[in-house]
Order: sequence, then C-alpha cells, then structure tokens
Amino acid sequence: MDYESGTLNSGVEGLTTTHATAPDASGVVQPGHAGSYAVQHKVTLGDPAYESNGAPRSESATDLLEAGQFNVGDIQRYEFSVLLKDWKPYEPGDSESGDIIFQGKYAGGNVPAFYLMTKRNEVAFRSPHLNKQTTVVPDLRPDINKWMNFRVDARWTTDETGYFKVSAQLPGQADYTQIFSYDNVRTYQPENPADHGYIKWGLYRPSESIENGDVPTRIVQHDDIRIFDLS
Repeated sequence: MDYESGTLNSGVEGLTTTHATAPDASGVVQPGHAGSYAVQHKVTLGDPAYESNGAPRSESATDLLEAGQFNVGDIQRYEFSVLLKDWKPYEPGDSESGDIIFQGKYAGGNVPAFYLMTKRNEVAFRSPHLNKQTTVVPDLRPDINKWMNFRVDARWTTDETGYFKVSAQLPGQADYTQIFSYDNVRTYQPENPADHGYIKWGLYRPSESIENGDVPTRIVQHDDIRIFDLS
C-alpha cells in the first residue's frame, strides 16, 4: 500500500479503513515517504468521533484481504514507513502509556500477536503472549517529522519453532539493521478461536485518557506498507 492512488484504500479493494467518524480521523496527505501520498491517522482523546469499537483509535487493516492475512505455517515479512507528525515528546512526570502504531493481530477480538508502539521517547516492540518487550529506537526525538522504516519478520507457529525478527532504518541510514530477534518461540497463540491473522496500522491509544494526563491529540502518517511471503 503506497497510497499513490490518492485514496484511503490505496486502490486496494477490500482494505479496511478507519471506523472513527471524525472527518480528519484519517486522510491522504502529501508528500509521502518516497512518493506523492501517505495516509494519516489522528486520535483526540475524550472525543467519541475518534473512537472505534469503544476505544480511542483510527486504523487501517488487511483483515478482509486474503493476501494480507497470515496463517499457521506462514513465514512473512512486514515493512512500513512511519512519520510521527508534530509529536510531543515525553517529559518527566508525563503519563507513560504507549501509542500503538503497527500491529500483527489475530482475528476474532484477540489481543495482538505483536505491536510496535511509542512509549516515553522510545519506539518499542511488544509481544503480549510472549510477555516480551524490547526497545527498537532508544530516542525518537531526533526523528520526529521524519520518515522511519521498520521491518518485522515472522514465522507463525503453534510450537516453539517460530520467531520475530525486528529491524529498523532510521533517517540517514543506508539500509535496515536488525535490532533483535525472539527465536524458538510460539508466535501463533490467540486466546479465542482465530482462523487467520492480519496487520493494522494507524494509531491506537488503548490505555490513554485526558484524566491520566496523556497528550490529547496525536497524529501519525504511514506509507509503503508491504507484506512479503518468505515461505
């Protein structure tokens, strides 16, 4: 999905776009990462127009696209570019909740298999079922309003032969660098029945609220979302 069609579905029939009702909850903006367009998602806490399924989020997803799904036995690579638009940095005393910007999600209302999030002034990768979290970008502040590239390689298994391998390419870097890997782990373990998984990108703020002192409005842009079959 490179959004060069200038449309929210990037010209891909069946791509799910945001369910938030605010007119600016999502939109196509210029310029993009390597082309003319990118998609932008916005969430304002405390405003139901920026909520989807009862939570503050605005996201796009591949749930209904067969080519965008993953199943047990698949080996896939996910790449995406992200820009944190006018991002307010964390300061001591601020809430430490995280903003989720990319997910590998099981179908059926399950928690994610993995996600990348901003937390404090870091970008971190977390797998809830594995109870593992690792810093990917130690300090995002120099890269606010710049395009950052991320890659996740996943082998989807129901036994301990799976893996997640996470790489990043920050502004000024010539190529991706692998940051870490979780090897010999069970990667496909939904709590509820799920016949497939899929990816989502945008902005999801599950634990944040005005009452907690979280930043009221966040905006994120995504571009060049790619799924590769490595099987």
